Amino acid sequence: MEYRELAISGAWEITTRHFGDDRGLFLEVFKGIPFAQAVGHDFSLAQVNCSVSAAGVLRGIHFADVPPGQAKYVTCVKGAVVDVVVDIRVGSPTFGQWDSVLLDDADRRGIYIAEGLGHAFMSLEDGSTVMYLCSTPYAPGREHEVHPLDRAIGIEWPSVGRGGEPLTPRLSPKDGAAPTLAEARAAGLLPAADAVAAYVDGLADGTTA
Repeated sequence: MEYRELAISGAWEITTRHFGDDRGLFLEVFKGIPFAQAVGHDFSLAQVNCSVSAAGVLRGIHFADVPPGQAKYVTCVKGAVVDVVVDIRVGSPTFGQWDSVLLDDADRRGIYIAEGLGHAFMSLEDGSTVMYLCSTPYAPGREHEVHPLDRAIGIEWPSVGRGGEPLTPRLSPKDGAAPTLAEARAAGLLPAADAVAAYVDGLADGTTA
């Protein structure tokens, strides 16, 4: 299992090792010790979510108030998605920038997205199934969205699916009505980079509850 930090600090691509034979395939999706060695703290599992999406479905950009935020360890067990992390931490040197990882049922990579970062993905084929390991439970009152088609962020979403068919983004009503990054910042919805750093540092030294 290999970890590679993305262009956005706090986000990591995880490359897994596969063991296959004529019976099928086995792999370790998550291991606590390598995770802590790469990221600098343990992952506290509070909830596991599963979503199944048709081709073109675009979910996000989602984030939660910090503290406590919600870190996510994400993998695609069926199909394929382009998974995107967005730096929404006000004061961060990469504020407003993004990076992405292809998650699919061939390479079977994962992505870790720390507290204070925005998360989104687009499904590249019907039935794409994504599993999320979450550090905190879902709490509607502290969950927020930024519009995934915000031109100021400029995410390069795929226009062609896994099989070569054209893709049209399909958003939920809630995501379609989400504010732009600038609007979310003006409304005071975005986390501050220094507050996020202090919280994550507390995870590493054990002072964060």
